[in-house]
Formats: sequence, C-alpha cells, structure tokens
Amino acid sequence: MDCLLIVGVICAIIFSESIGRMKLQIYGFIGCAVGLLCAAVSVKMHGDYQMYLLFLGFMLFNFMNNLGPNAQTYLISGEVFPVKIRAKGAGFAASIAKFGAILTAFLFPILLHGIGVFSLLLCLVVTSLLGAWVTHKYRFETSGRNIESM
Repeated sequence: MDCLLIVGVICAIIFSESIGRMKLQIYGFIGCAVGLLCAAVSVKMHGDYQMYLLFLGFMLFNFMNNLGPNAQTYLISGEVFPVKIRAKGAGFAASIAKFGAILTAFLFPILLHGIGVFSLLLCLVVTSLLGAWVTHKYRFETSGRNIESM
C-alpha cells in the first residue's frame, strides 16, 4: 500500500508540467474523496469485501494524495507568490499547513470517538471535495509559464 505513495510522487513529477499543477491538485483531491468514500462504505460492509474495499480506498487515497495535494502544494507555494516575497509566502503557506496538521493530530481522536469512523470518513470526503472546489475557484496555473515574469 505504501508503494503507491512513491508512485504518486513519481507521477506528480512526470505530469506536473504536461497536465498542469492545478489539474493534478484538483484530480488529487477528488481521488482522495473517492478513496475515503470507499473506506467509509467498507465500514458498513462485512466479510472479504470489507477488507478489499478498505484497501482499495486507502491505496487510491495514498496514490491520489501524493499525485495531487501532497506534492503539488509544495510546488505551487513556491511559484505563485511574487519573487519579492516568494520565500516569505512559501514559508507562510508551509506554516499554515503545519498548523493544520497539528490541529488534525489533536482533533482526529476526539472526532473519531465522538462521531465514529463512518461519519469522520464522510467528513473527510467533504473536506477533500471542498479542497477541489477551492483549488478550482482560485486556481492560478504556473506550468508552462516563466515564473519570474508573472
């Protein structure tokens, strides 16, 4: 399952320029949502299909997360800010991401206990789709462009 993390990053490197960073980010968020939905549905199933669907969901999530949101976030934040403030902008973006990761680490167990696995996975599906929508609405494609002249 973890091999798909590496495969996703390799695909991100290969396709970032030809497909575009924003498309990969959007496709990645949607793929994450589908993978999380598979995992959520598996919670309601029994038998062998439960495990197959759970593994399929997490494999899809791992691949799509590293194709899109994980890899592209680092790339995009280093390109979208004007040259004059690029380092500060990328640093600020990274700090917000780290804050989100810390918040998630603290809230995840509380939410898991409070609303359960199925509901929490559905919430994550919604946040992944929200990520795709926000990326689509505010996209600024940098692939194929000279970032010094933007």
